[in-house]
Amino acid sequence: MDLNLDSITKAEREELERNVFFTTLEQVKAWARSNSLWPLTFGLACCAIEMMGTGASHYDQDRFGVIFRTSPRQSDCMIVSGTVTKKMAPILKRLYDQMPEPKWVIAMGSCATAGGPYVKSYAVVKGVDQIVPVDVYIPGCPPNPAALIYGINKLQEKIRYEAKTGKRVISR
Repeated sequence: MDLNLDSITKAEREELERNVFFTTLEQVKAWARSNSLWPLTFGLACCAIEMMGTGASHYDQDRFGVIFRTSPRQSDCMIVSGTVTKKMAPILKRLYDQMPEPKWVIAMGSCATAGGPYVKSYAVVKGVDQIVPVDVYIPGCPPNPAALIYGINKLQEKIRYEAKTGKRVISR
């Protein structure tokens, strides 16, 4: 199908240039994926209360396209919020393995990122990144809901950037 632009006026050409855009299929898929994250809720401690507050009406993360799911088979993002013990680590890994590709992980709070105040305990994992690969770290003890929204926005930017450049972002 050929488009003959010689027969249209200058005003029509300007209108066409404002309303038609060209992109790749990968960027459209990344835009759709980044604006419809369905995180698996994995609340283990006090950070889970802040994560629940993010989904409540005051912060309303639904406006970003983020809808909490309780099944790993329906989720593409895992938010690990709280202290991960060595007893819970295999369960976390199993749930991560059940998630479909592509999948992302957000470590929320100092306990999930580095063990937190319980780092010297024999039963605490020193960061969830020893079990699953983490894409975004959110510091704080506990981080407030605005910090989680900021982390979700950073994950959305990362998804779009990876689609645009074609390479996986390790740290940015």
